[in-house]
Amino acid sequence: MAITKEMKIGEIVQQYPQTVKIFFKHGLMCVGCAAARFENLEQGALAHGIDVDAIVTDLNASIEQESKN
Repeated sequence: MAITKEMKIGEIVQQYPQTVKIFFKHGLMCVGCAAARFENLEQGALAHGIDVDAIVTDLNASIEQESKN
């Protein structure tokens, strides 16, 4: 698993830009806000009422799919 809930949101988006659509799909729209630089994925998900395990699973599936292409 490449993406963990402890990773900063900004770090995830910078390293894996294809994940932006997954953040949006889950309703986490703050990928470009100032908090994304210091807030980890779990903090952001909890603040917005998002299931952190579900988004981690989808984010990792997204980068796995990208690596196959």
